[in-house]
Amino acid sequence: MRRRSKKPKWQLKIAKERIDILFELAKKELKKYPKRSRRYVELARKIGLRYNIRLSKERKRSFCKKCNTLLYIGKTAKITSDKLPELKVVKCLNCGEKKKIPK
Repeated sequence: MRRRSKKPKWQLKIAKERIDILFELAKKELKKYPKRSRRYVELARKIGLRYNIRLSKERKRSFCKKCNTLLYIGKTAKITSDKLPELKVVKCLNCGEKKKIPK
């Protein structure tokens, strides 16, 4: 089988810029248009998967992987403590998915 060639650097640069723009738009649109915000997060994730771009830890933790909702404490997310003192649990208020994050 033939190996796929790597994407050119200029394409990866543009993809990273678009991911940044989409996350910024998602933050802006969260309060007025939550569905649009979810769509922006979904598009950013698709671009990252297509061009094999890793998201930073902060970006990964900022949205729900199940429903693509941007996690905003108090509006779309709730933080609780776990039995283990070094973990905190972030619960998505949209779908109920729980995410354990080290403190």
